Amino acid sequence: MSTAPYAELNLGGHVGDDPARVRANRAAAAGALGLDSARVVWMNQVHGRDVAVVDAPWPAAATALPEVDALVTAERGLPLAVLVADCTPVLLADPEAGVAAAVHAGRPGLAAGVVPAAVARMVDLGARPGRIRAVTGPAACGSCYEVPRAMQDEVAAAVPGCRSVTSAGTAGLDIPAGVRAQLAGAGVTDVEQVATCTIESPDHFSYRREGRTGRLAGYVWLD
Repeated sequence: MSTAPYAELNLGGHVGDDPARVRANRAAAAGALGLDSARVVWMNQVHGRDVAVVDAPWPAAATALPEVDALVTAERGLPLAVLVADCTPVLLADPEAGVAAAVHAGRPGLAAGVVPAAVARMVDLGARPGRIRAVTGPAACGSCYEVPRAMQDEVAAAVPGCRSVTSAGTAGLDIPAGVRAQLAGAGVTDVEQVATCTIESPDHFSYRREGRTGRLAGYVWLD
């Protein structure tokens, strides 16, 4: 329903788009997935490492969502959502334990350890790292995500697996690779990567490419 610069399935409610259009887009996306849009749990993402454990949708009267970058649930049928437009969406589930998580892993959150923090909360609820299945969604790739050398050194000191060289031969960061390294360090080895680069793909929103743009969303839930 959204128009430029948010055309057309913008799911982000914090980017300046018409709220009514965002609600319509979210309802359409949920319906296409067979979900009740009113039950989808969103978060106010702030590029940190805080995790919220949820067992129900936020109250309808809530005026602000919690400032977290990961959601974890053991409630079946409760969809969790993560918004991105170059950052890495990480979807996690241990179907046997009945625990799922949605994680927003941007550069600051990766360095802060939001991914292992989410896995740890899943384990608290009965998940086992060796049983967790993970998917990383479309994100900026290491060949496109250029950063100053000092920033690269700072993030790579925390997450060595994320250092990259861009296609221009400059310092870069590969956030999806860093996520995979952190997952492996936490014992999660069943990881699927959607290799689409949001900066390169005209079919995906990219903050780095466009500046003012919409947001994609990743959804995860337990049947």
